[in-house]
Amino acid sequence: MRLDELDYALPAAQIAQHPLKERCASRLLVLDRSSGEVQDREFAEFPELLGGDEVLVVNNARVIPARLFGRRAGVRAQPPSRRTRREHLTGKVEVLLTRQIEAETDTWEALVHPGRKIKTGERLLFGDGKVEAEVLFRGEFGLRTLRFHSKDAEPLVRHLEGLGHIPLPPYITRPDESGDRERYQTVFASRAGAVAAPTAGLHFTREVCRAIERRGAQICELTLYVSLGTFQPIRSATLEGHKIHAEAYEIPADSAARLEAAHKTGRPILAVGTTVVRALEDAALRAEKLRTGGFVSSGSASAEVYITPGFRFRAVDSLLTNFHLPRSTLLALVCAFAGRERVLDAYHHAVAAGYRFYSYGDCMFIR
Repeated sequence: MRLDELDYALPAAQIAQHPLKERCASRLLVLDRSSGEVQDREFAEFPELLGGDEVLVVNNARVIPARLFGRRAGVRAQPPSRRTRREHLTGKVEVLLTRQIEAETDTWEALVHPGRKIKTGERLLFGDGKVEAEVLFRGEFGLRTLRFHSKDAEPLVRHLEGLGHIPLPPYITRPDESGDRERYQTVFASRAGAVAAPTAGLHFTREVCRAIERRGAQICELTLYVSLGTFQPIRSATLEGHKIHAEAYEIPADSAARLEAAHKTGRPILAVGTTVVRALEDAALRAEKLRTGGFVSSGSASAEVYITPGFRFRAVDSLLTNFHLPRSTLLALVCAFAGRERVLDAYHHAVAAGYRFYSYGDCMFIR
């Protein structure tokens, strides 16, 4: 599929730059994927839209302050003049941690800017040298492997609260603020390690959750640590030319048991967010390949599934999701679930109706 088949126009003014004061005050576009009918509702009405027999699955990943600002130490610099040497030694650098590769050696995968200039063997300094990173490996598109060291011998995660910034996505053009540390987390967030929020969960409050359970539906949790697989842009001309990154996830045994019971009794499974879809469909595909007899595999795994139009869904019956960037793997996933034409028609409706888009924006319920 060509990327231009996943395109739509969006005025910049409709990209939400701040969250609403109340989490559940967002608008909700309801899409019937059988008929293509759309309804304009409010998220506060979401519990009333449920049949009462659903099993909702949420992602409890917690966002870490994964954006670091520092400078290059310049140990490899051999510039021709004193001026360029000073520029090199004090050159600013931005690092976005994407995942921890090895805890014992404090080695991380990260996106580095300006990536083109950062070479293997260089050292990067953060917090006036309190923490430094050595560049071990140079990948494509600014991706680097970094090994961190600190003066007090503490691991990097101990310093992130003081040195790190909440990694707001680039379409939020303002700097992160203190309020983002709480507001860019869902009420389910308990497992630290994600570098982006599972944004469909941002609309929920504890009261909404209680209303859902009073309706008769169940809520269970899994963890998918949002990383490059979710937000890395497609740079090929087609979906098929893109290689999606794997993302670590875990489905607890009790959640797997609830999902197994739902599958056997015909209770619909409602995924809260595309990250949940990816974890559930990967686990269902694994169970099918391993012929375990179970519905989804519990435990820890790495989501490698790449969901594009034509994919056969095994686990998810309905989906609550935010609006996604054009030409993205997330929009491709939603189109695979509900049909490209119906999804794009719904997006065009949302644009015309003034919905707020992306991480801090409104949401969509596909059933």
